[in-house]
Amino acid sequence: MSDLAGERPSDTSAGRRLTTREAAQLLGVKPATVYAYVSRGQLGSRRDAAGRGSTFDASEVEALARRSRREAAGPAGELAVRTALTLIEADRYFYRGVDAVELASRYAYEEVAEWLWTGSLPHGARFAAPPEALAAARRAVAALPDHGGPLDRLRVAVAAAAVVDPLRFDLSEEAVLGSARCLIPTLVGALPEAAPASVPASAPASAPASVPGDGDGDRDGDGRLARALWPRLTGREPDPAAVDALDLALALLVDHDLAASTLAVRVAASARAHPYAAVSAGLGVLEGPLHGAAGRLAHRMLVEVLERGGAAPVVAEHLRAGRRVPGLGHRLYRGEDPRARALFGRLEALPQAAAALGAARDVAAVTARHGLHANVDLALAVLTVSCGMTAEAGETVFAVARTAGWIAHALEEYRERPLRMRPSGHYTGPRPPRPLP
Repeated sequence: MSDLAGERPSDTSAGRRLTTREAAQLLGVKPATVYAYVSRGQLGSRRDAAGRGSTFDASEVEALARRSRREAAGPAGELAVRTALTLIEADRYFYRGVDAVELASRYAYEEVAEWLWTGSLPHGARFAAPPEALAAARRAVAALPDHGGPLDRLRVAVAAAAVVDPLRFDLSEEAVLGSARCLIPTLVGALPEAAPASVPASAPASAPASVPGDGDGDRDGDGRLARALWPRLTGREPDPAAVDALDLALALLVDHDLAASTLAVRVAASARAHPYAAVSAGLGVLEGPLHGAAGRLAHRMLVEVLERGGAAPVVAEHLRAGRRVPGLGHRLYRGEDPRARALFGRLEALPQAAAALGAARDVAAVTARHGLHANVDLALAVLTVSCGMTAEAGETVFAVARTAGWIAHALEEYRERPLRMRPSGHYTGPRPPRPLP
């Protein structure tokens, strides 16, 4: 007989014992998660007298439940969430303990995503967009006004893909990963293709380019998401070295600990929102000017530096207007952002990136005495400027890349106690009772 049905708790001299079902109810998790706690060493267990199921010390389970309720409150009231995904320390960052820059430099975006999701690294991993989801997403995006931005298109595409997925409410790991491998290429395939470089930007865009799994085939047989994303970002012909740089950017941006958008995803997942809804929460936060717009601002600054022939007057105008110089500094790194360093290194191999790279280094040199170093937004701006992409292209790259990280965090949160991210409000209004207005 299973230890989940027909079992009765037993009492021993060591204290009250709980069955698996009772422990799961007290912790607010599924029975399978109770065993995960055991495998992590967070709970002890032993077989009951009949040998038909596991039992758990009630006091130990209650202590774990109390820790879980307190875990959202870190030192000095800071939010702290357990995660085994990304570690940032000593001006480096790691995906599941592996140096993220080394991983991203050697493996494609899809492979890095699989590592973050599963802890395994399948060689040649590729994602495919289901025809029905892709068609629905394209129709929804096509209905938007022409002035809609990339994040508008991505949010609509996520909603459309969710509606046609009847399994979206299945939060098992297998189902969520299946949805993720379909959703990311669907987002890319739903974006309109950029106008060819020889056609004015005001001319109508051509028909959507093919993406892996959309039935049209991948034009160069590559199958990588970066290759499918390229014609959505620029009308220039794909240069293999430039596509490799785009792939590196995607892999470097997969995750970065608990950024604001990632926290929103975890809150949604804590409420057991399905993965499409969790990704939508992340995209909503990314729309904020303090999170997702940095790449756009850095792109425009680099263009201005190139036009004016130097960084000094451009930086001076930003500072005079009280604006932060985009693409510089990161609160998690004392020195240069390791993502920027890696992307700069790859871009050095692109002849067309020389001018934008020089402009970026000029900006960094002008601001060096203030202790500011280049961050990944500045490096991403070099990529977008040198490859003929629009200022909004950096937002698209960031959002597509980070979707994989959001899914990884949602998967982690689905294994935790539901609704655990429920902080208490600190009321500062007038004390009741007050007369009725």
